[in-house]
Amino acid sequence: MRIKETIPSKLEIVPDSIAKLIERLHDLPLDEDVIFSVKLCLQEAVVNAVKHGNKFNEKLKVQIVISVEDGHLDLAVTDQGTGFVPKEIPDPTTPENIAKLSGRGIFLIKKNMNKVRFANGGRTIRMTKILTKGRKSNWISKPKKSTM
Repeated sequence: MRIKETIPSKLEIVPDSIAKLIERLHDLPLDEDVIFSVKLCLQEAVVNAVKHGNKFNEKLKVQIVISVEDGHLDLAVTDQGTGFVPKEIPDPTTPENIAKLSGRGIFLIKKNMNKVRFANGGRTIRMTKILTKGRKSNWISKPKKSTM
């Protein structure tokens, strides 16, 4: 399965765009925790692309590609900005950064995905989540029948 979407750099459309992409993943045998992680990482990556990459320039686009095959889910988010050097991102867990209200997006992505790489001069972030076979039962989505 491969999904490709290109959106304008408008923060107000990011949640709906991601929700539509995630909805397409619900047909696959993915655990709810995987879907949650993918949604969180897409949200962070796309917001970063709009905000930091394209600097809110609505003429610039953000491309999102999701592919699922061979036991892994790959995400790629590409902006049309000038790029950045990933090694220069400050660590949000250090004392001087811990109270800052921003700077945690890539940290969260790295904690939720199995592999994170940057390409295209920092304009593309590629994320991989290793999948397990089958879907875990989820009591939230499958409530027990009442015995009353």
